[in-house]
Amino acid sequence: MSRVILETHDLTVRFGGHVAVDAVSCAFRAGELTAIVGPNGAGKTTYFNLISGQIPASAGRVVLNGRDITRDSVAHRTRAGIGRAFQLTNLFPNLSVLENVRLVIQSKAGLGFRLLSMASGHSEITDKAVAILDRVRLYEKRAQLVSELSHGDQRKLEVALLIALDPAVYMFDEPTAGMSVDEAPVVLDLIADLKAQKDRTILLVEHKMDVIARLADRIIVLHNGALAADGDPAEVIASDVVQEAYMGKELTDV
Repeated sequence: MSRVILETHDLTVRFGGHVAVDAVSCAFRAGELTAIVGPNGAGKTTYFNLISGQIPASAGRVVLNGRDITRDSVAHRTRAGIGRAFQLTNLFPNLSVLENVRLVIQSKAGLGFRLLSMASGHSEITDKAVAILDRVRLYEKRAQLVSELSHGDQRKLEVALLIALDPAVYMFDEPTAGMSVDEAPVVLDLIADLKAQKDRTILLVEHKMDVIARLADRIIVLHNGALAADGDPAEVIASDVVQEAYMGKELTDV
């Protein structure tokens, strides 16, 4: 069994009298893609926000590679190896698609976000950025400003920036939301490629059960902020309690 990369221990957040995430404990392993599902308002995105640092926990812990990161900032968590797609969207909207990817690669290489350095060589960085854009089918739009991209292309750029960041943990929150039927498979194929590498931990919030059935090694179900189910996708999807109480008829369409 592969080693645990990310853990949450009794992770909890309260907003006034409302408990949005209620003592959720989970361990996520290298090479595993976990789908996080549940009805609207179940706490899925809030759980993501707690892991990536957008909101502080009221109680509990987040542990990455054995180190407690519960009080770390978003930037510290990103440097430590947690990558969440929307954190990087429109990093520099008035720069080109290629320049955005180059900047992330530069930063990852320890060169910082220095625009001047982009103009002076670093051909290997450019080559890597071009290769990533080719993977996400944005090569033809490499010179286009990010602010001018369609919604679907911006979602593809999110994945490109995450690939450039090369985190230990990839976090995708409904990555195909708002994408056309033609665009969505590109992103899903990229996620499948990342999973096939067997050395990254992937967390996926998704409502489309066909996507989950195709990609997930494991499903966890949140309901009213609490962990309601955790296990093999087929077993969780077939569970009466999940179908009837949490997911409704959509699961029967898989």
